[in-house]
Amino acid sequence: MSINIGIVGLAQSGKTTIFNALTKGHADTKSSTPHIGKAKVPEPRLEALADMLQPKRVVPAEVSYIDIGATVKGGDRSMGSQLLGELSHADALINVVRAFADDSIPHIEGSLDVERDIAAIDLELALHDSGIINRRLERIEISLKGADPTERQSLLREQQLLEKFKTELEKEVPIRQLELASDETKAISNFQFLTAKPLLIVVNIGEEQIGEAASLEAELNSHHLGAGQGIITLCGKLEMELTQLDDEAEKECRAEFGITEPGLDRVVKLSYQLLDLITFFTTVSDEVKAWSIPSGTSALKAAGKIHSDMERGFIRAEAISYGELMKCGSMAEAHKKGRLRLEGKGYTVQDGDVITFLFNV
Repeated sequence: MSINIGIVGLAQSGKTTIFNALTKGHADTKSSTPHIGKAKVPEPRLEALADMLQPKRVVPAEVSYIDIGATVKGGDRSMGSQLLGELSHADALINVVRAFADDSIPHIEGSLDVERDIAAIDLELALHDSGIINRRLERIEISLKGADPTERQSLLREQQLLEKFKTELEKEVPIRQLELASDETKAISNFQFLTAKPLLIVVNIGEEQIGEAASLEAELNSHHLGAGQGIITLCGKLEMELTQLDDEAEKECRAEFGITEPGLDRVVKLSYQLLDLITFFTTVSDEVKAWSIPSGTSALKAAGKIHSDMERGFIRAEAISYGELMKCGSMAEAHKKGRLRLEGKGYTVQDGDVITFLFNV
C-alpha cells in the first residue's frame, strides 16, 4: 500500500523546505509549482530482520509526498481550487505553519502568528469542502423532482448528511472530528473531502527555537490535538541541511543540536498513527519487504495488497510475530519449534507479523 500525503501551507511558510527534508530532495524552494517525491519509511524491525535473514534484497515501505505550492496574487492569498483539487487522492495532509523569524523572507501577513495561520488553512480546506457540498446539494434538488420512491429515499438521506456537514463546517468543525457511522463514512468516501483527511500540523521553527520546541509543541497540542489531527515542531531548514550529510556527520550535528529523532521519522510515525496504519513483513524469494496496511485488515485483504492473484487464490497464511521470530533466531528454528501459525482468510493481521501467503491460481 502506497501512502500519499499532501503538503499545504501559506506562502513563505517553508513547505518546500519541509518537503525536501522529508524526501531528501532538492526542489526549488522559490518555485510555486507542485513537487512530488518519495521517502522510505524508517523501520528498525525491517533492518533487524534483514540482519537475521541476510536476504539479497530489502524493501522498505514508502510514503509519497506532494507539495502543491501556493498562489499569492494581488490581494488573493488563497490556494487555488485546482491546487486543492490535487489533494483529493491524498491519504492525509500536512499543514506547514511558519514560526521562524527571517527578515529576508517577509511573512505574507506582515507578522508571525501560528494560531492565525493554522486557522487560515483550516478555512481554505473548509471552503473547498463547502463548495463540493453546495454543488452536490443543488444536483440533489434537481434529481429529487423526478426520482422514484426508492431513489428519493436515498437522495434524502444523502441530502440530510451533507446538510449536517455543511452546518458543522460553518461552525469551524472539520469532518474528521465528527463521529460518523460506518455507512456514513462509506457514503462520503467518493467526495474526498479535505477536512475529512487526517491532518498533521508541522510548525516550522528556527534554529534558535530548538531548545523550546518541546514546550511549544506541548502548548499547541493542548488545543489542537483532536480526532485525526496532531501537531509537531520541526526546524525545516536544519532538517533539510542534515539530510544532505553522510550518516556520521548527520548524527554528530543532531547530537550538537540535541535532536534525538530525525524529522522524517517523527512525521512518518505520527502520520501512521493518524492514519491508523500498521506494518507487516514478507520474506519470499530472498527478499524481505515491509508493507503498510490499515489496522484491522484481514489476511485475505493483506494478501491482495501484495498481488491480486494472492487474494483471488488465497489458501492460508503462515504467520509469526516479529518478536517471536527474533527469539527463535531464524525462520528454520521457528519452523522447528512450531512457532509459525496457520491462519485463514479472516485472520486480522497484527503489527509486526511476518507472513508467508500460500495461494493457488
